[in-house]
Amino acid sequence: MANPGITEELYAAFNFLLEIEGIVGDTAVVVGGFKSVSGMDSETEIIEFKQGNDIRVRKKPGRTTYSNIVLERGYTATDDLWEWRKSIEEGNIDRRSGAVIILDHDGDGEVARYEFFEGWPCKWYVPEMSADQSGMAIEKIEIAVEQVKRS
Repeated sequence: MANPGITEELYAAFNFLLEIEGIVGDTAVVVGGFKSVSGMDSETEIIEFKQGNDIRVRKKPGRTTYSNIVLERGYTATDDLWEWRKSIEEGNIDRRSGAVIILDHDGDGEVARYEFFEGWPCKWYVPEMSADQSGMAIEKIEIAVEQVKRS
């Protein structure tokens, strides 16, 4: 039974920041204004097995994999993420850590931090252009990561 005197605090999906180490210097810095961040998912494979003459199939956790993180932002003249992508295309291994930070209602306090590790930009989507559209040009960056954790 729920306690009527306690309510949970809910936070808006638009109040977030993105930090990536090494974009400017060697420290993690907030990177641009992003329209959306998605794909910070994890999935653990299920290993099924039988023991002896047991009639039930048992299940245990196997390897955990993490989805690629997809960043979307309005196209700007800033080329910091493009330079990182270009470095990968040229064969340089340049893995970085970062975090998506969820902010409180005022946008001042940190409510949660989802950190990613060993990330590198694996895809770059150039904005779609059309003469009959008046919307903003949106570029997408996809970052392959090896781990995501909430801290």
